[in-house]
Amino acid sequence: MKKDINLAAYIEQMSEILDLPINPEYRPDVIKNFASICAIATLVTDFPLPEDIEAAPVFEP
Repeated sequence: MKKDINLAAYIEQMSEILDLPINPEYRPDVIKNFASICAIATLVTDFPLPEDIEAAPVFEP
């Protein structure tokens, strides 16, 4: 992760804000999953895009 984020504190705060209790036995796995999500998100957000790129108006698979 780029920034030093205290995931345990973040998860605790969001759990309270969302009124979504997390069982203490699951907390280590939730923290581990959030660390993985952060690593994946960094790959996406750090990918350089050219200045002249345009969004596709229609997605066609």
